[in-house]
Amino acid sequence: MVNRLKTPKGWPAILLERAGAADPTDLDVAVRAGAFEGLRRVIRNLGATATIATIASSGLRGRGGAGFPAAAKWRLAAGTDAPRRYVVVNGYGADPATRTDEFLLEHDPYAVIEGAAIAAFAIGAGEVIIAVRSDATTAIARLGSAIGSATEAGFIGFDILGSGMDITVTIRPVQGAYMLGEETVLLKALAGKRGQPEQRPPHPAESGLDGMPTLVHNVQTLAAVPWIIRNGATAFAAIGTPDSPGTILVQVRTPSGDGIAEVPLGTPLRDVIGLGGRLPASRSIKAVLVGGPSGGLLPPDMLDTPYAFDTLREAGAHIGSGSVVVADDRACVVDLARLLTRFCAGEACGKTIPCRIGTRRLVEIADRVVEGRPRPTDATLLEDLSADIVASALCDHERLTTLPLSSGMRYFRSELDEHILHSACPAGVCHPIAVAAGATR
Repeated sequence: MVNRLKTPKGWPAILLERAGAADPTDLDVAVRAGAFEGLRRVIRNLGATATIATIASSGLRGRGGAGFPAAAKWRLAAGTDAPRRYVVVNGYGADPATRTDEFLLEHDPYAVIEGAAIAAFAIGAGEVIIAVRSDATTAIARLGSAIGSATEAGFIGFDILGSGMDITVTIRPVQGAYMLGEETVLLKALAGKRGQPEQRPPHPAESGLDGMPTLVHNVQTLAAVPWIIRNGATAFAAIGTPDSPGTILVQVRTPSGDGIAEVPLGTPLRDVIGLGGRLPASRSIKAVLVGGPSGGLLPPDMLDTPYAFDTLREAGAHIGSGSVVVADDRACVVDLARLLTRFCAGEACGKTIPCRIGTRRLVEIADRVVEGRPRPTDATLLEDLSADIVASALCDHERLTTLPLSSGMRYFRSELDEHILHSACPAGVCHPIAVAAGATR
């Protein structure tokens, strides 16, 4: 199990506000700590329209990686004429090495359930589906227990809190590939269909599950909703940055440790990785992978970059799965980028030519570079092919598959040139390429 990292005193706790309870499924303890107070206020005081307006004023953006404004989805789903609507909670956690969403489900299932119920009430949905990895047995067990207790108490189920509205909450264990992080792919999987993305528009908020308006949100997005209702949109907007308010869960990996922390958006990347502990005195940071397998590789002089949606995107990385991995001076950035690209290409669904062929060509070029068979034009080929994939891709998986190599070329071009022009690996990692003079391991 991944540990929770210690954060500086004074950092706000929104998503993990109640984490640490001896029994996260104890409803009485959770209620005394504020659980379902937000749902009560929404039903008895605010109403659906004012609830959506509150979420809009807070500036809440989706925590699934893209950072799309949450209220825009809510308004679209609520305003689309349909006989029924759904809320789908994406707790799948597609990155195989990141457990932020699973950690939240295990440590405060009521925050996710309450947030989903508030969203369902606001858009007029009668059914909430929580998608979880089939192997996340602890999260599934705790969610099941929490749903049972909340239903018995009248917070969800039939005639919630005397409102006359029924909201059922069910768990759907799913198994599949990295692509399930994409919302249209997840909806296909829930419908028992092949997991491939759909052209948008229409967006799922207009036509999703069963062709009905479907609100798809990451677990962290919905877990923030009750806090916003209880404390106000202004209080939430005051945390983080104006463009990226609130907090987010980050899993930090350094050679010294691995753990999960809740950090205010806009925190400098240097402070984020500092939560994972110091590197040994004999080692130094070479690169930081931000965003998971399809993330960007940033150099040490970019560590003051704010950890927020837009600033990371401008730097050549992204929030992604909430993973931040530190590579020390023993790593070869070219080989690391190649391995990440190979993983993403292997996980691609193959629906389009950029996905099916383009991403695999990137891997082939990278393979020959690290194996000592480079061509003088390989750097240009990587740049041109990456640009073509980004310009013609159907979904973000294809676009982001290019990110490890493109960010590597942007910040570590000299290391790539050493491989291509001199058949040398400065880090002494790539074989049978000759080790560059002065390399240390």
